[in-house]
Amino acid sequence: MSRTTAAKTKRKRINFNIQAAPGSTVCVAGDFNQWNETKKKLTDKKGDGTFTGCLLLEPGTYEYKLVIDGQWHMDPQCEDTVENDQGTLNNVIRINQ
Repeated sequence: MSRTTAAKTKRKRINFNIQAAPGSTVCVAGDFNQWNETKKKLTDKKGDGTFTGCLLLEPGTYEYKLVIDGQWHMDPQCEDTVENDQGTLNNVIRINQ
């Protein structure tokens, strides 16, 4: 009997490093989490306003925005953008295989 193994796609770590006021609530929302504005929370471990976190994503193209204290923001560290159906911009992450 022969056994075939399906090729697995390797997820890649995408790191976020965002500056916001200490004490803020900072999250990342995008098509990778159904635009859930509270699901992926970033942490400010030192209390200095540097919020960090990571996502493990399959190869592909993803749109996202930051949610800081309930307000949607662009990621100033990401230059890749696309217009969304609201007439504003979303940031874009492109992950190659």
